[in-house]
Amino acid sequence: MPSGSLTIKQENFCQDYVTSGDASKAYRSAYKAGKMKPATINRNAATLLKSNKIATRVNELKSERCERTKIDADYVLMRHVEIDVMDVIDIMDDAGNVLPIRQWPKVWRQTISGIDLHELVTKDTLTIIKKIKWPDKTRNLELLGKHVDVQAYKDKVEVEGKIDMAAVLIAARKRLEKR
Repeated sequence: MPSGSLTIKQENFCQDYVTSGDASKAYRSAYKAGKMKPATINRNAATLLKSNKIATRVNELKSERCERTKIDADYVLMRHVEIDVMDVIDIMDDAGNVLPIRQWPKVWRQTISGIDLHELVTKDTLTIIKKIKWPDKTRNLELLGKHVDVQAYKDKVEVEGKIDMAAVLIAARKRLEKR
């Protein structure tokens, strides 16, 4: 259903773009542009995204999705912080044994990427080997650092002074002529 003055194709483009994050795919789908050249599709999709009414509708759809899912940038950042402060001692007893999963803090239960249990049977004993795949704390910290408000990995480059472009171009032309 179109919003405001959007056409049905524009609305479909916005809906697909918000879902897929791929403007060219959204354009191809909304405009049935299967036979168009990829460069044309890319150019048309980029043009659509520059439109104020398309950008406004995309932002509306993203806001609606955040409201529905209760997931926004703050939620994601807080989850990264939770992972960053996880401590293995929270899931182990004083003897170094892994606690039963029901006793683990929620963040550990939600964040581990795998548990492998292997039974090793010898003549008189059964040994259970537990392997727990921990979250990648380095990757998590990297994602935290890239957060828009943290910007820990953003290079800041400042340049002062004046550049005489004419002189730079003349010098470059002279270097080329000498070759």
